[in-house]
Amino acid sequence: MLAMGQPLLNNNQLNQQQQDMLRLFKNPMPDEDYNQMRRLAVQLLSKQLDNKLDAWENEKGVTTQDYDQLAQKHLRKPTSKN
Repeated sequence: MLAMGQPLLNNNQLNQQQQDMLRLFKNPMPDEDYNQMRRLAVQLLSKQLDNKLDAWENEKGVTTQDYDQLAQKHLRKPTSKN
């Protein structure tokens, strides 16, 4: 949480990259540009997540057959009827 009167860009809780991003977007931009930036950020984060998942699957030896088997299992517990 920010202390009263403490400027956001000089906040010790933000790392240098976060501060730089805030400086870049300090001024409002057209909605079209803002939406494009959001899409690019989501694409980047999605790619990073895909890479991490691929690395985990390779490390653990997870295959598409494993996912197929999981899809066929019934994992939920039956609800109790009162």
